[in-house]
Amino acid sequence: MDIKHVYIPSVYTNCYLLLDESSGALAVIDPGDDISQTLLRLCVDNGWTLRAVFLTHGHYDHVGGVAALRQAFPGVSVFLHPEDANGTDSLLPTAGLGPLTLWRDGDVVSLGALQIEVLHTPGHTRGSVCLRCRDSLFSGDTLFAGSMGRTDFPGGSDEQMRASLKRLGELEGELRVFPGHGAFTTLEREQEGNPYLREAMEE
Repeated sequence: MDIKHVYIPSVYTNCYLLLDESSGALAVIDPGDDISQTLLRLCVDNGWTLRAVFLTHGHYDHVGGVAALRQAFPGVSVFLHPEDANGTDSLLPTAGLGPLTLWRDGDVVSLGALQIEVLHTPGHTRGSVCLRCRDSLFSGDTLFAGSMGRTDFPGGSDEQMRASLKRLGELEGELRVFPGHGAFTTLEREQEGNPYLREAMEE
């Protein structure tokens, strides 16, 4: 397994490339803007095959590059939780993303030899998810280094966010955390020093 970070400065978003090195199968996580040409070049140069686009939620700064990827890679599957599908405003523009593969809590998606577990973690949006793959957790806009995602947007909920943070805080294993914005971290570091996560775990 290999993880590559692609920072998208136009929307200040962390995009990730998740690669199964044994098969060359590749997934893009949260393409907030057009990275299609960069990805085409990487796939050609390395013999990779883009299999999927994984969306942790439906906000524009995480889905803005989907249309370009669909054009460059016809037939690629795009995964999103149903609670964030069919959004029609500028913040949640998901109705225009084209056909979606809807995933739900507990689903496991294969990428070559990799298994990606879906954790429904509402709070930032109704359909926010975190993705766990081996020792890595892609936390979207649920958990940040030292902080958490905003809950004041439409579809946000303080109560749901606390429940989601508690769930993440109780995960077992040593996990690297790759958030939608800001610095990378570890779950242990957040358990020890993130005031929002600590408060949620005490409830």
